[in-house]
Amino acid sequence: MGHAKKDVPFQPLQIAVLTVSDTRTPENDTSGDALVAGLTEAGHHLADRTISKDDVYQLRAVVSQWIADDKVQAILVTGGTGFTLRDNTPEALTPLFDKAIEGYGELFRHISYQEIGTSTVQSRAFGGVANRTAIFCMPGSTGACKTAWNGIIREQLDARHRPCNFVEMVMTTKPVETACGTRG
Repeated sequence: MGHAKKDVPFQPLQIAVLTVSDTRTPENDTSGDALVAGLTEAGHHLADRTISKDDVYQLRAVVSQWIADDKVQAILVTGGTGFTLRDNTPEALTPLFDKAIEGYGELFRHISYQEIGTSTVQSRAFGGVANRTAIFCMPGSTGACKTAWNGIIREQLDARHRPCNFVEMVMTTKPVETACGTRG
């Protein structure tokens, strides 16, 4: 796994969770529950949580509001990343990105392959950055959410993880020089 730098303190982030589903409710949203449990156990704070129908414009509205909110530093999106006609999360959210995090989807599918084999090709997990907000989108299954959080996102939202993480970028409004280059 990654390397932790002991002299760097943990910095809790404000993280919003969006479940994309036409059928889930607050009572049965096990994927959203898994993400909330993961982020709070890691020491972060839940900034907001909602469930949205898999509609391009509703998804953009929710995520745009969070991107514009200086208090939200990261967004975790579960659902809508498959290949059915109702899976619209990539089409809805990628136009909002300032930069894509290509490696996130690639790494998710690599890790997922170890768990579910070739079925991982049907995952369109993806990530990006918009207005200094890190956004990670993953499939809607609870297992996929745990894979994404435990295998990738937890470390990338931890300032102690080296050589690179997204914390410095989301915590500032000025360019920051890091071990992975200038972010600005």
